Amino acid sequence: MKRTVLVTNGRLVMPDRVVDPGEVLLEDGVIQYAGKCAEHRGRPAERVIDAQGGYIMPGFIDLHSDAIEKEIEPRPGAFFSTELAFSELEKKLAGQGITTMYHSFSFAGAEWGVRQDAGAAECIRSIAGAVQEATLIRNKIHLRYEITNYKAVPIVRELIYEGRIDLLSFMDHTPGQGQYPTVESYRKYMEKTYHTAPDETDRILAIKEEGRNKAGESVGILSTAALAAGIPLASHDDDTVEKVEYYHSQGVTISEFPINVATARAARDAFLDVCVGAPNIVRGGSTGNGLRAADAIAAGAANILCSDYYPPAILHAVFKLASGALGLAEAVAMATAAPARALGLRDLGDLSEGNTGDVIVVHVRGQVPVVTSTIVGGVPVYDITYRGAFGSAAKAQPAC
Repeated sequence: MKRTVLVTNGRLVMPDRVVDPGEVLLEDGVIQYAGKCAEHRGRPAERVIDAQGGYIMPGFIDLHSDAIEKEIEPRPGAFFSTELAFSELEKKLAGQGITTMYHSFSFAGAEWGVRQDAGAAECIRSIAGAVQEATLIRNKIHLRYEITNYKAVPIVRELIYEGRIDLLSFMDHTPGQGQYPTVESYRKYMEKTYHTAPDETDRILAIKEEGRNKAGESVGILSTAALAAGIPLASHDDDTVEKVEYYHSQGVTISEFPINVATARAARDAFLDVCVGAPNIVRGGSTGNGLRAADAIAAGAANILCSDYYPPAILHAVFKLASGALGLAEAVAMATAAPARALGLRDLGDLSEGNTGDVIVVHVRGQVPVVTSTIVGGVPVYDITYRGAFGSAAKAQPAC
C-alpha cells in the first residue's frame, strides 16, 4: 500500500505562479499532483492536511547557518553535547520551515570554543552518525575553512575523504579586507565577541599573518580534493572583482555575503550564485560593514537567501521581499529552487510533479508569517494549531 498525503485548500506557490485554491498530492514521498483543488483523480489520500487558506510552498533549503554552533555553545564556555544540540535544533528548524539544513562549522584555528579544529571535526562526525538514525529534516554539513589556518588542511581533507562534507567554503577574516577593513575593526570584533585582551588579539593576528603566506597552497589542496569528491565550493565575504575571479578559477560556484554590490554583480556576471543573509533583509542592513542585501537583490546581483546566524529569518525575509521588490513565487525561489540548483539537489526546491515532497504550510498571524505544518519526503514531521483564526490568511476558501 502506497503512503499518500494530500495538502489541500491553500494558496499553492509554484515556481512561476500562485495557484489559489491549490493542493499537492504526495505518494511515497514523491509529488504526484500539484495544481488546482480537486482536479486530480484517484483514491482518497490516507492523510489530508487542510491548509485553511494558508500558503502551500516548498520547504526551505538553508546553505549557511551557524545555528548548530550556538546550540552546542549558547554561552562562551557553556557546552552541551552535539547529540543533544542537534536533536533540539532539528525540532526548531522543522517549525521554521527549513527542511534541508547545511549545518555550518568553522575551522578557524581557534583555541577555544566550538571553532577549535579538532572539536569541530568531532562535532561533524557526531552529526554524521546521528543522521543515520531517525531524523526530522535533511541534515548536511557546510565546512567553513579559514584560508590562513594551514594547520587544519589535513583534518579538512580527511573529512572530505570520509564523505562527511556537503559544502566547502573559503573565508578570510584577516584585517585589511573583506569583513574587517581595518585592524581596529577586527580588534573591536574580538573584544566584543570573545572578550580578548589587546595582547591576545596581537598574537592571533600574528598567527593569521603567518598563515597568509600558505593560503594559496591550502586553497589549492582543498579545492582539488573537494571537486574530486563532487562537493560544491563557495567563497565568503568577497570584496573585489579580482577575488571573485580568483576563487572562480579554483572551482567556486557560490559567492556568500559579498561586501559590496559591484562585487556581487561581478559574481552574477560570472554565472556564480550569490547568497545574502535573510537577517540582513529582515533587519534592513548588515550587522557590520557589509552591503544591504535588499540593494543587491534590487540590482539583480543576488539570488539566494540563507539564514546566516538566525534560522527563523528565512521565512520572514521571504514575505518581506514578497511585499516589496519581488513577487511571492520569486521570493520563495530564493530560499528553495535557487539553493537547490546551486547545491545540485535536483529533486528538491519546488513543488513540480516528480520532485521529492518537502512541503510547508504557512499562515500569517497579524503581520507575522508562521509555519503550521512541515512535511519532509512525504512524512509529516511538524504540525501546530493556533487558537482562534488567522487574519488575512483565514479567508474563506471553497471546499476542495
